[in-house]
Amino acid sequence: MILHLKNTADKKVADMLAETYEAIVLNQGSTSILITPSRMRTVEARHEQWIDKLFVFDSDIQLASRQYIRETRPVKFGDITIGGESRNCALIIGPCGVESEPLIEESAALIRELGLKSMRAGAYKPRTSPYSFRGMGLDGLKLLAKMREKYGFAIVTEVRDSTHIDDIIAYADVVQVGAKSMYDHGILQKCSKANKPILLKRGFGSTLQEFVQASEFILSGGNDQVILCERGIRTFETKSRFTLDLCGVAYLKEYTNLPIILDPSHAMGYAYGVPDLARACMAMDVDGLLIEVHPNPTIAKSDASQQLTHEQFRALYKTLQSIATAINRTIV
Repeated sequence: MILHLKNTADKKVADMLAETYEAIVLNQGSTSILITPSRMRTVEARHEQWIDKLFVFDSDIQLASRQYIRETRPVKFGDITIGGESRNCALIIGPCGVESEPLIEESAALIRELGLKSMRAGAYKPRTSPYSFRGMGLDGLKLLAKMREKYGFAIVTEVRDSTHIDDIIAYADVVQVGAKSMYDHGILQKCSKANKPILLKRGFGSTLQEFVQASEFILSGGNDQVILCERGIRTFETKSRFTLDLCGVAYLKEYTNLPIILDPSHAMGYAYGVPDLARACMAMDVDGLLIEVHPNPTIAKSDASQQLTHEQFRALYKTLQSIATAINRTIV
């Protein structure tokens, strides 16, 4: 249940109601908003004098629900706005990880060539094996910041754990919370207080309910700049890395008010399938795509099998433009 209090309800009243209804309090301008557990469906008659609006939900998907806010929330990063009234589709590309300055410069050249406005790359890499390349760390963040200063790109980069979340928030334009960190409450708490967009990836073993409820931790902390990212879930299938849940995307579009970005690279796991999957993603009429692109994937230090070459991406980009035109989207 979400309660919008009248302006006549002062802090003392808001605190009293929050204690009574086990609520989190958000302040939006002069309006106090209380979010209670969804099992609470009514307010006592004696408290109605303080309530301006009341929203009741059947689950703890509340702030992210279209029952609460019908339109998709606008999210702005760099020169890009997605969601809201825009029909933009952000195409966020770059290598899996920051490996060197020449690599990032080559990637930047491709982004500039195509007129795109954002770059993705990881400085801290959450790896399955402790013996794999785990990123350049702070030096990698500084290289990404250099690309932003030099070319004006919005930087999207991932937080691996809570030990470096403050550095990521300081350097990134969009903080990416990876699938392995979706349940990390330390990261979610920090993100809820950050004054910048958060790209939240679905855990590969998480239900849609769990996924969106993770976003509620960020929203309920006061940060309404949240983007959902579907990147594939683990199923019985072994011929692809994961299974991209486009049925789930249809659900998210219908029932949540957050912009949605799809990641075909991590879902497929193999470069040969990424272009077809990316085209299917674009046809889903979503707010963006996250695609891994490397000048020479054969020597990539992470996720080599799924990264497209620059030439492969140029060919894909032309077909994505046609699909975007057909569904009245503008690639940015």
